[in-house]
Amino acid sequence: MADVSARKRIWGWMMFDWASQPYNTLLLTFIFGPYFAEITAGRLLDGGLAPEAARAEAQALWGYGLTFAGVIIAVLAPVLGAIADSRGRRLPYVWLFSALYVIGAAGLWLADPVSFSIPLLLVFFGIGLIGTEFATIFTNAMLPSLGSRDQIGAISGSGWAWGYVGGVVALALMLLLFAENATGVTLIGIQPVLGLDPVAREGTRFVGPFTALWFIVFMIPFFLWVREPKDAVVRGASVREGLRDLVQTVRALPGNTSLSSYLGSSMLYRDALNGMYTFGGVYALGVLGWSVVDIGVFGIVAAITGAIFAWFGGRADRRFGPKPVIRVCIVVLLLVAVTIATISRTSVLGIVVAEGSALPDIAYYICGALIGAAGGALQSASRTMMVRQANPARMTEAFGLFALAGKATTFLAPALIAIVTDLTGSQQLGVTPLIGLFLAGLVLLAWVKPDGDRAEWSESSPSLA
Repeated sequence: MADVSARKRIWGWMMFDWASQPYNTLLLTFIFGPYFAEITAGRLLDGGLAPEAARAEAQALWGYGLTFAGVIIAVLAPVLGAIADSRGRRLPYVWLFSALYVIGAAGLWLADPVSFSIPLLLVFFGIGLIGTEFATIFTNAMLPSLGSRDQIGAISGSGWAWGYVGGVVALALMLLLFAENATGVTLIGIQPVLGLDPVAREGTRFVGPFTALWFIVFMIPFFLWVREPKDAVVRGASVREGLRDLVQTVRALPGNTSLSSYLGSSMLYRDALNGMYTFGGVYALGVLGWSVVDIGVFGIVAAITGAIFAWFGGRADRRFGPKPVIRVCIVVLLLVAVTIATISRTSVLGIVVAEGSALPDIAYYICGALIGAAGGALQSASRTMMVRQANPARMTEAFGLFALAGKATTFLAPALIAIVTDLTGSQQLGVTPLIGLFLAGLVLLAWVKPDGDRAEWSESSPSLA
């Protein structure tokens, strides 16, 4: 396979986005997350909590689970990246964390609505989330080897768009054939296929094994076509050497204003975006009373706009650079966050609506479309911006720091939402921390240079040279 063409390498690399996206689309956001909140709230209701308190507590438990996984990712991501760079290999790590992805996703089949264990489900979900996040670090670090500096923005945008398309297809299959509503039928009015029992919610629970199988099948092109760069050298570096290089890089960050500002900015705005993805379905279920199927349709709308605008965002990135794309997307998401906090069954943007009005649902669908559009372009531009800021010789380490930046407060957003929700007993007030995170990220972006502080690397640290 030494003669794999550049085109095949790019397509193989983009297949990771296609294969891995269902973990975010199906499990984190639109199917399993709301389902977990539903069955957890049901158990809390049976335990004597009032309905609103039970839904708020379910949202809080989901947030605390994500917080724990986020802390693990934040601590280990830069360390693993530094070790991988020191040893000169990335693909073995993709294999390892792909296995965790599959194990974690498949384990969610255990979410039986009668006998489920909240801690066990959160553990399996966390294992899979750690797998997908760590695998993404190493695949992102391969991006610079796929094309020239002017091409990688379009490649990144196309990959992210392709991933959203995969998410749409996977979500549509789940809604049409498997996930059942309150009456036990799927979106097209049939019982879940494969003989799955709707009474035991097997159609919805199948989202875990389905996500695992999807990943296994569609990662085949990645492993067939993606190879380490020709100049990659397999080194026998020790863990100590990798950690030493990481320490040198971190010590040099204060002198690298653009890189440190970008890591701080992306830490905040990506955390807020992940909070929107993570709690969007849970919020719709608790505040608007949507079913899992309704939330799935909402997810399809968001994923379609995400695919379209990730592609357009990649083209805008190539023409204008990633920084303007990032700035515009943050402003859009900030306005959406403010809007979401005002949507309930009785009002939209502070305007009272008639009982039974469809306006809150329409407004939330519009918000979902905007989240998908701005979120897709934002994430694509963010990883090309990281390439521009990073030391080419320490790219995996840089994306490890990028993952740290994404996770250092990714556990904070769920924690803030969980805490505010607990303190206020209101899901609407619970999501307001996202507004502050977007604002802070936008402010820090002002110190980020479009092409980074490359001139200062050689003066500040060998690791940044």
